[in-house]
Amino acid sequence: MRSRRRVKGKIVTHERTLTAVLHEEKSIYVAECPEVGTVSQGKTIDEALRNLKEATELYLEEFPAKAGTRPLITTFEAKCA
Repeated sequence: MRSRRRVKGKIVTHERTLTAVLHEEKSIYVAECPEVGTVSQGKTIDEALRNLKEATELYLEEFPAKAGTRPLITTFEAKCA
């Protein structure tokens, strides 16, 4: 993932590895980036990831992410009926 920001009038670009969480809803895949909060979808996993990458890069152009922010991702058990 590439993000850009302006420093002293110059655009600085750097890459960052982010997390994608995917799940299937009916006939589409929904992809979410928990570090940034962006969400997108696609008919295939690849399409959902491409769309998420595009949405995240566009978001980060306007709202740069703070360096080093990573969510805590874990699992838990819940009772189901």
